[in-house]
Amino acid sequence: MDYSQVVEDLGVPHRARAALRTLMAAGPAATPALCRGLRHPTPEVRIGCCNVLDHFLDDDAVPELIENLTHEHEGVRARAMHALACDKCKEGTCRPGEGETIPIALRLLREDPSRRVRVEAVSLLFQAVHQNADVRNALEQARDHDASPNVRKQAGLRAPGGTLFLRTSPDRPRLPKSSARAHLSAR
Repeated sequence: MDYSQVVEDLGVPHRARAALRTLMAAGPAATPALCRGLRHPTPEVRIGCCNVLDHFLDDDAVPELIENLTHEHEGVRARAMHALACDKCKEGTCRPGEGETIPIALRLLREDPSRRVRVEAVSLLFQAVHQNADVRNALEQARDHDASPNVRKQAGLRAPGGTLFLRTSPDRPRLPKSSARAHLSAR
């Protein structure tokens, strides 16, 4: 099935919800139409495509998503960043390469005027925080100096010393499984 018309419907307010449901149900079969939709002149179509690709990210869509990180509409930039960053939403196995996405996310965290985009950049960068000194430095900079309280908060959770940073640290001491069970049952 060609999903091109369904993608077009993402830009029609009274058809957008049904189109989103249809594309989500189609999953990877809709990827070619979604990739074309990422070049659509209407921001709502691009955002809808990003929302579907957030769940069914495909290698073929990554270049188009990266291209949308420079779109003039902040909603397009934010959703493209989210589609590239969010592991929780993914139903497939595709993860974009850090070599492509980390430099872009670093730039957007420093320069993008939209706090929504900067928060999404923090999320994407967090995936590499334990391996990449530039990412750690950028998150600390955002934690200490970003104009948005929400960006500062999100960066603070993920920067060195933050709750999420400590929780995901590879150096974090772990209880042996038998000790963890005993600890939980003692409560």
